[in-house]
Amino acid sequence: MTKKQLIMEKATELFAKQGFGATSIQQITDYCGISKGAFYLSFKSKDELIETLIDQFMIQIISDIDYIVNRSQNEQDILFDFYYTSYRFFQQHLDFARIFINEQMKSINEEVLTKFRSYNERIEKIIMTMIHRIYGEKVTECKFDLMYCIKGFLNLYSELFLYYNVPVDLHLLCQSLVEKTTLLAKHSRIPFMTEEMRLLLQPNNGKITKDYLLDLIEQKVNELEESIEKESLILLKNNLENHTYPPAIVKGLIENIRNHPNCKWFAYLLLQYYQF
Repeated sequence: MTKKQLIMEKATELFAKQGFGATSIQQITDYCGISKGAFYLSFKSKDELIETLIDQFMIQIISDIDYIVNRSQNEQDILFDFYYTSYRFFQQHLDFARIFINEQMKSINEEVLTKFRSYNERIEKIIMTMIHRIYGEKVTECKFDLMYCIKGFLNLYSELFLYYNVPVDLHLLCQSLVEKTTLLAKHSRIPFMTEEMRLLLQPNNGKITKDYLLDLIEQKVNELEESIEKESLILLKNNLENHTYPPAIVKGLIENIRNHPNCKWFAYLLLQYYQF
């Protein structure tokens, strides 16, 4: 384990117990058994550490649920797989799941709050895609309300293992939530959340640009050893610059990098950029 990984692991434990605000760099270094100088070699500040932890956590869950929603061939299983993957991920990362649920609504750091909002918007976009795939035009008037209900189910039932540590039958829980969500989709008739209200609630955090992707791909290429992933990244860069390959080839190249831990987020961004 590298020193950076040690700091992230131990800081997560402290943040889960005390929260972001109540945890100091001194406490983190004492808990890690390192000096402050060693901390600052890995992170410029506590805020940078927090942002790195948020990125690490959210990149994994968003990439996984996005793949389920957009690549699944069986629409009947999408909703169950969405709930199951989300809860399973929370169970496997309980410490940071607690931080994410507790801190995103009370963060006083604007950059951290903006990051929470940005990832939240991406999750909402994925849920809206899922709703469209499963229910189509049948829920047009109430689609935003349904999206909030799905987010609400995720948050409410996660309390069972986030705070009470009771045994949870995930399969049964997800079956139950699929049933509840489907009932809401079929029988909701009075919409509350409108398109106009949604626009008022969502600040513009910027779109994924070609220049941003090219910068990111340079970093990834430098990080990787010679491999099919590195070769695929180089070809993807060439396509961004010259529009060389047809969509089927681009999709295949993205699939080549999707499961590499250092490329998962980049694959997700490319899929969004090309609107596949």
